[in-house]
Amino acid sequence: MTTHTGHEPDDGTGAAGARAADRLTAFVDAAVAIALTLLALDLPVPSGDTTGAMLSSVADHREEYLAFGISFVVIAAHWRAHHEIFRYVRTLDSRLTSLTLLWLFMQVLMPFATRMITADSAFPPRFSLYALVQVLASTSFALIIREIRRAHLYYADAPPQVFAESLVRSSCLAAVFGISIPLSFVVMSPGPYLCWLAAPIVLATARRVQRRAAAR
Repeated sequence: MTTHTGHEPDDGTGAAGARAADRLTAFVDAAVAIALTLLALDLPVPSGDTTGAMLSSVADHREEYLAFGISFVVIAAHWRAHHEIFRYVRTLDSRLTSLTLLWLFMQVLMPFATRMITADSAFPPRFSLYALVQVLASTSFALIIREIRRAHLYYADAPPQVFAESLVRSSCLAAVFGISIPLSFVVMSPGPYLCWLAAPIVLATARRVQRRAAAR
């Protein structure tokens, strides 16, 4: 359960709204935990009668382990961004709930997308599916932030820069993953993956530009 010491009146509607936001956050936490668990369940178990054979088996499945690590970090980043924003949400409306469920659908779809990206079939469609899930997750989260601000569903003392920075971060991630989709059809692996590595640089640049604009 989340708590907040804002300056909103503690009337019946406010208390009910806060409880609804807490329930949605708890539901998100449980679903994300299940998604992370499913990621681990899909990991192949190394085989072999000797240490060398087991290490060779690990090397043979390195793509699956790498995909697990990437997906774990990605889901954790999405979850952290959600908590960073929803700690300031004082109530819900139907649109915010629907957008959150859409965002959550992308999170629980991640284990399937991870299995797809490590399969042996054609690379571009498999890669594109994973990237598309990230685009939709980031886009839906940007829409979540927009709805929170539009409908004033946040506490009065919520810092405006938190929403602005999170919106820029989600937009940049959607752009990076989106660009990697057509790239996967014209450049062989690992080229499209290198596009993902540019995400921290893009985020850092966007953050500096945003802070300079805010300082003016």
